[in-house]
Amino acid sequence: MSHARRTAVVAALLAIAVLPLAGCGRQDRAKGALGGASQPALGAKGSEPKAAADLGFPGFATKNTTRVGGADATANAAAVARAIYPAQTPETRPPAVILVDGRDWHAGLVASVLAGTPVHGAILLSDGRTLPEASRAALDALRPTGAGPAGGAQLIRVGDVARPAGLRTTDLAGRDPFALARAVDAFQAAARNTTSDRVLVVSADAPSYAMPAAAWAAKAGDPILFVGRDTLPAETAAALRAHQQPRIYLLGPPSVVSAKVEQSLRRLGTVTRIGSGSAEQSAIDFARFTDGRFGWGIVDPGHGLVFAPTDQPLDAAAAAGLSAHGTYGPLLLLGGANTVDPPLEQFLLDIQPGYTSDPVRGVYNHGWIVGDDHALSIAAQSRIDTLLEITHVTQQKQANSP
Repeated sequence: MSHARRTAVVAALLAIAVLPLAGCGRQDRAKGALGGASQPALGAKGSEPKAAADLGFPGFATKNTTRVGGADATANAAAVARAIYPAQTPETRPPAVILVDGRDWHAGLVASVLAGTPVHGAILLSDGRTLPEASRAALDALRPTGAGPAGGAQLIRVGDVARPAGLRTTDLAGRDPFALARAVDAFQAAARNTTSDRVLVVSADAPSYAMPAAAWAAKAGDPILFVGRDTLPAETAAALRAHQQPRIYLLGPPSVVSAKVEQSLRRLGTVTRIGSGSAEQSAIDFARFTDGRFGWGIVDPGHGLVFAPTDQPLDAAAAAGLSAHGTYGPLLLLGGANTVDPPLEQFLLDIQPGYTSDPVRGVYNHGWIVGDDHALSIAAQSRIDTLLEITHVTQQKQANSP
């Protein structure tokens, strides 16, 4: 299937997913998620004056982007789960659903590893012990089959969340973020029948710097553990000892996790720090980084990318599955709703696809936009679309390129 057709199919699936979650019909679609326009809908007729807007263009999709346009992380997680697992045939149902407390970004971040190998769970969010309607509708539609590596569990509860009836359930809990991360790590190791030789360590106090870890954890199955700025908690140290001198990838500059903590980590494994400057720049650093089998290594065109705002940390968990399916790609961050930050713009220009004679023979980038137009504006989406577009490379441009 061609890239363009694959993107169109995914866009159609997301349109199908969003409508039931909105709880509205063709005559009273929810307003607001696309800047006052209707939610994306199937079946709009050309004779209708707002057919293009009803179909979701440009707010829902452009030629190089697709938006998951929920007004909160709960809706975004439900839409992502339905896009990845349309559940129209047995093989398109998830093995398990990972139900996470939508009030706790720490829980969402560490649970992201369960979206990848070997559990392959679909992440949904709970409001404490209450299951929001978007998550309930998605869970009913997904009908998880049971994850063999997780003991046949259909539902994995992470934290003190709702307990839907009728599903084989496993519970993961911890008294604080450090203990919960250790519990999820141990569960992931049991599911894999071995501990990972690679571990992500992130700040428990600076969520925007920690967010990009969710995408890699889902893609690679490498667990996430927390540290303080100046402290290495006992639960995290114990978890790292269980990995027996792993490669530790520490996300964020010394202003976020101090050199003192880095030194303490070096007694438990080989430490590589990734990230500099702002959270946006650190996410780019991680996207570019590679170390053997670890890292995205995004230094050339032809990739999937996921975009989310820095002030919505739970969207990292909601979108994690997008980095483990389809066009696989890192999470990149925007510091404001209306503009693309200069470092991100330069990064996208660096990996912008080009062709010399025939674009059909080129490679393409695709971007997922996470959140409604209040989180990331349609103007910002349009700018990202332009930066992802394949361009004609003339001989003059080739001669001037570094």
